[in-house]
Amino acid sequence: MQKLTSEFEKAYPDITLKWNIYNEGSLRMRAIADIASGGGRYDVLTIGMYEAPIWAERDWLQPLDFDSSYDMNDLLPSVRDGLSYNGKLYAAPFYGESSMLMYRKDLMDKAGITLDERPTWRSIYYAAQSIHDPENNLYGICLRGKPGWGDNMALITTMVNSFGGQWFNMSWTPQLESTPWQEAVSFYIDLLTSYGPPNSEKNSFNEILQLARNGQCGMWIDASIAASFLTDGNQSDYADNWAFAQAPYKTTSSGANWLWAWSLAISKKSQNVEAAKTFISWATSKDYIKLVASKNGWANIPTGTRTSTYQQEEFLSVAGDFAKAELEAMRTADPENSTLLPSPYTGVQFVSIPEFVAIAGATGQQISEALEGKITVQQALSRSQTIALREMRRSGN
Repeated sequence: MQKLTSEFEKAYPDITLKWNIYNEGSLRMRAIADIASGGGRYDVLTIGMYEAPIWAERDWLQPLDFDSSYDMNDLLPSVRDGLSYNGKLYAAPFYGESSMLMYRKDLMDKAGITLDERPTWRSIYYAAQSIHDPENNLYGICLRGKPGWGDNMALITTMVNSFGGQWFNMSWTPQLESTPWQEAVSFYIDLLTSYGPPNSEKNSFNEILQLARNGQCGMWIDASIAASFLTDGNQSDYADNWAFAQAPYKTTSSGANWLWAWSLAISKKSQNVEAAKTFISWATSKDYIKLVASKNGWANIPTGTRTSTYQQEEFLSVAGDFAKAELEAMRTADPENSTLLPSPYTGVQFVSIPEFVAIAGATGQQISEALEGKITVQQALSRSQTIALREMRRSGN
């Protein structure tokens, strides 16, 4: 997007862009520090689906009301709803993702295994067991193990959802010691310890992507965007061997695959609201996607935002099965109904409350230690429950 600055300024010569680029951690800290203090340093902010409704409720953001040419109805409904508050859009997505299963079809064929379009976790376990070959640096499955609310907990929360669990019941009581949590986390650790790569507690998206590109992962459940890297022959040694399916489930498919969108929002304290709105409209439009395609090819466009993207023949010709699987994952992810039992919160792999970052961060650390073998699953979840109760009491909930 930054490289296309000249394209925007040529179309809108009265607007000048000044970029501030940070890594994800610094971005989050700087953005919330500025907007919470009312500093107004940044006109346009990059935020995610977690922040959008919370910040909108606090009246930190400008609502986005674009004209009809923007085609608001073309935004994927699940993404649009996740970035809205009280029926108004407060952030516009420039990239969206769900999670899905990516697997080496050549290895499955060799083992005589056929996976369903949405397989069960039990069938994933069997497949991992069947293709695991550590002597030849091939591991049955690769999953996130690095601690963090957006790292291991993104995956683990979807597992817990599919096992019938939830973060909180309708009384906002943490459920971390419930049977679904015990079963899901125990299964996760058993699966990864038995058929995953060594030191999985150190792996998140980037580490696993490199393993998968090198042919060391038989299966990988992660962000749908990974498929575009794995199928790129210039980046992956096994580009022609990858196939895709929906994220696995155990008891229910509700909340089995996550939903996320990186988006652009306008600070309530911005001194350049109309200019900011013009830029966001440009950077998240259908024409912008076509512009990226003209510069970098259809294989490198931002996906997961608009229905029309998945109707472009040029995109479908290069994305193929990946596009179909990603669209289905994006459509089925429902932030309003992500758990088997009724829950008081929205969000699939996160809970849209301010306390979640601390609670999930601590839980991710505990589960990572259990994966490393330092503590038991029961100890990890008991400690996490204690932390969750403390954080909720501290906030008055």
